[in-house]
Amino acid sequence: MSDVISGLEGDLRSNGINVEAIEITDTLVSVVYLTAFPGKSVNHQEMGRALQTFIDAIEIDEWDPARVEATVLRHADDVQGTWYVNAEWFNQYQNYNIDGTEFSTCVINTLDATEPEPAVDLLASDDSQTTTDTPAKSNDEESK
Repeated sequence: MSDVISGLEGDLRSNGINVEAIEITDTLVSVVYLTAFPGKSVNHQEMGRALQTFIDAIEIDEWDPARVEATVLRHADDVQGTWYVNAEWFNQYQNYNIDGTEFSTCVINTLDATEPEPAVDLLASDDSQTTTDTPAKSNDEESK
């Protein structure tokens, strides 16, 4: 039996994501990971590292976009939160239909948390932990 971990699991682990379980199908990736930041809420930079792993895999044709569902654990039976990404958001980002901030905001808005989280650019480096305000859309833009 080989001890080599490859594919998405290996890539996630290489990016500092402590994968506890992963299931990959053509339409869904379900990942459970143990956070390195067991505070009250899910760490956005850690989410960003996970997301960047999937984006990198798409860019080098190692993975076709699918829905990603993540469960974040503080420890074995203590769920810190959950989040997801729709396959379409990956496609929109790859095709430059949305930028990194819009992509990040979509994902942040899926966080299952007791308090609302501020929108941050998950794809930004760890040095920039500032909140990003997105401009309000006009009524014309909202109706599109």
